[in-house]
Amino acid sequence: QVQVVESGGGLVQPGGSLRLSCAVSGSVFRITVMGWYRQYPGKQRELVASITSGGNTNYADSVKGRFTISRDNAKNTEYLQMDSLNPEDTAVYYCYARNLVNSAYWGQGTQVTVSS
Repeated sequence: QVQVVESGGGLVQPGGSLRLSCAVSGSVFRITVMGWYRQYPGKQRELVASITSGGNTNYADSVKGRFTISRDNAKNTEYLQMDSLNPEDTAVYYCYARNLVNSAYWGQGTQVTVSS
């Protein structure tokens, strides 16, 4: 059984920072891509950032220069460092992982709220 556990969400003031973490455990069989999505109320999930096992990264235009994704392949763990947060970043953030046989795994979601 696969477990995907997220942590690090919360309330932060505009201009502040948060760091999200996600650990994938169980029989996942070689994770290739990991990433973060976010979802606004009534909207579909949108990609925030992704990273391959080789370290290639991809970011949504809205977070480039402010967010940094990283991962520890040995621990099947990924991180999202979010700096210069603004109220438009308020959403539920979901961890995502895909393995070599294209099975996808999702976290339970963590709320990020940017407000003064």
